[in-house]
Amino acid sequence: MTNGMDGAHVGDDRPATNQATNPATNQGAASGAGNPATNPGAAPRAANPATNPATNPGAAPAATIRPCVPDDMAAVARIYAHYVQTSIATFELEPPAVEYWRGRLDEIGGLGLPFLVAEVGGKVVGYAFCSRWRPRPAYRQTVEDSIYLAPDAVGQGIGTALLGAVLTECRAAGMREVIAVISTERDGRGGASQALHERHGFRLAGRLVAVGFKYGRWLDTIVMQRSVGETAG
Repeated sequence: MTNGMDGAHVGDDRPATNQATNPATNQGAASGAGNPATNPGAAPRAANPATNPATNPGAAPAATIRPCVPDDMAAVARIYAHYVQTSIATFELEPPAVEYWRGRLDEIGGLGLPFLVAEVGGKVVGYAFCSRWRPRPAYRQTVEDSIYLAPDAVGQGIGTALLGAVLTECRAAGMREVIAVISTERDGRGGASQALHERHGFRLAGRLVAVGFKYGRWLDTIVMQRSVGETAG
């Protein structure tokens, strides 16, 4: 689970639709050469029957990944509050109010950074964003990611979709480095969040030992890093 003020809880593998980068829903997005909708010569993309609700009634519906809007903030606050109150995913001790999250949305949007949500059946079931790694100006092209899923949305590929979309948006915003700070028990691994980041090309950059105290015990954080661009200046 990525930490900071925020964090991540994931572990998945199921398809999702990304409205933020999908030409069918975002006219400003780049179209793919392999997309029949934008390239008539391309072969149609085959659906996966095992994860397609149309062919497998037992499959979970695919999530839609889209930009966060102010009306999403109550759901975002509820998801985060669960982890504040029940886990070491975040070192926060009291859940922030909805007003805090509205301010975060304005701040992140003002920096041109992504704040995305995953939606299934009209319900927000997860979110992800990137924020400044450090406030000093020389760090301006380095960001930290945060990802959270509703407890009943874990294991469905939603975390994978959110992280992939956030990395794409960070690259488009001219960012160079993405940092993940993942909380863990002393000398432990970062669980599903560390595995997710490893699958997306993050590498271990280091460990901070006994830097957090929650539930009566000292906790470590694992720092991971991935390059997404070569912009400088």
